[in-house]
Amino acid sequence: MIDVIVERKRVSTADLSAQLGISLPTVRRDLAVLEQAGLVTRTHGGVVARGAGEDGTEPLFLEKVRQNQNLKQRIGQAAAALLADGQAALLDSGTTAMATARALAGRRVTIVTMDLKVAEAASVGATEVHIVGGRVRNGYFSLVGNWAKDALASIQADICFLAADALDHNGITTATFEEAEAKRIAMSRAKRIVAISDHSKFGKRAFAEVCGLDAIDELVTDRGGEALVAPYRALIPVIRLV
Repeated sequence: MIDVIVERKRVSTADLSAQLGISLPTVRRDLAVLEQAGLVTRTHGGVVARGAGEDGTEPLFLEKVRQNQNLKQRIGQAAAALLADGQAALLDSGTTAMATARALAGRRVTIVTMDLKVAEAASVGATEVHIVGGRVRNGYFSLVGNWAKDALASIQADICFLAADALDHNGITTATFEEAEAKRIAMSRAKRIVAISDHSKFGKRAFAEVCGLDAIDELVTDRGGEALVAPYRALIPVIRLV
């Protein structure tokens, strides 16, 4: 169902029922779950993918969450293992950060994040979660703007888990200047910078520069990128393949 909604952006419940071969009551129940998760907006007789009205240059959260799910889960688990109990982490926005949050959820750690979905994923049991203020990027769930920057500037963390829309020899880049600025502030407030990215982001550049590779202490990525990551070994002190 998610695949159909992402592809068509707007679709009626009747079309979903016919295309997927399921009853209308089942469609409505599934859509209610997706809406509660903040992934879609239900309309009279149909549904709209969250953020469908944006310019399309950056994939929607709903689309990102489907991509390389197993890889992101492994990366998230390996990244989470780097944070010791009792420590604090700044956790970036995005679906790889959300996978890291899920791996940390329930542990006795403190998480500060600039993403609504990441905060939701981490808020379990003994885990203490703080979320910065700011403007929500509709359809993406990250928080940007002066409130977010002011909150980040007052924090001290052991690790900043940094996500990337793209990574090449020139460094890490992301889709918007606002997110790039928030990421840089978060990096400045942590003792250690750990980039978390699957291999599909390698060799690419996005619109806004975040940092050079010399700012990264460690990169956690998947083994599918073993050949792609080889040129970066001289630029990043530790590269962890999972």
